[in-house]
Amino acid sequence: MDTPEEKNASAKYLQNITIPSALISKSLGDSLKKAITFGEMVKISLDWTESLPHPDERVEYEFWTNSNDECGPKCDSQMEFVKNFKGAAQVLEQKGYTQFIPHYITWYCPEAFLLSEQCKSQCINHGRYCAPDPEQDFSKGYDGKDVVVQNLRQACFFKVANESRKPWLWWDYVTDFALRCPMKEKKYTKDCADKVIQSLGWLMLYTMFFYFL
Repeated sequence: MDTPEEKNASAKYLQNITIPSALISKSLGDSLKKAITFGEMVKISLDWTESLPHPDERVEYEFWTNSNDECGPKCDSQMEFVKNFKGAAQVLEQKGYTQFIPHYITWYCPEAFLLSEQCKSQCINHGRYCAPDPEQDFSKGYDGKDVVVQNLRQACFFKVANESRKPWLWWDYVTDFALRCPMKEKKYTKDCADKVIQSLGWLMLYTMFFYFL
């Protein structure tokens, strides 16, 4: 279904539409109302094939996420979504209906600040990959670079699982890690992550990949 031309649409009106909707021409709308007025049965089918590219008959989607669990309501809401969607996501993936790729949000440190304490505590690889301090306090708790490393670890796990044709295991790993390795309990560590991976039976293969990355 094509997007209506901007010159024929009221931006102010469209912003007020908060339910799933489809725009149709006035002539088609008049025909539908006329049919309903005369008591006729109206059946409408929507064809989305032109709008959704799926040459392999699978729905492809991307999920932007973060392993940080101390960023407040946003982190809580994200993890709640992962836990609730996990079962459906795994079934859809296992049956070949979907193909997903997780991405991890990252920042970089401007060159002028590479030697600052902020960049040193929040970044790895000479400021190329950074994350905000989880507690917004550089004097305590975990640093942003700890989040970057855990994000990298989760991304690596997905790559290994995906190449082994079991990408759905990523959902098991991230939910188990969130449950067993929270920052509040000082368990947001490599050792805890390795234990989660080991419980899934993937430690050796994952460790080899992460070492050579």
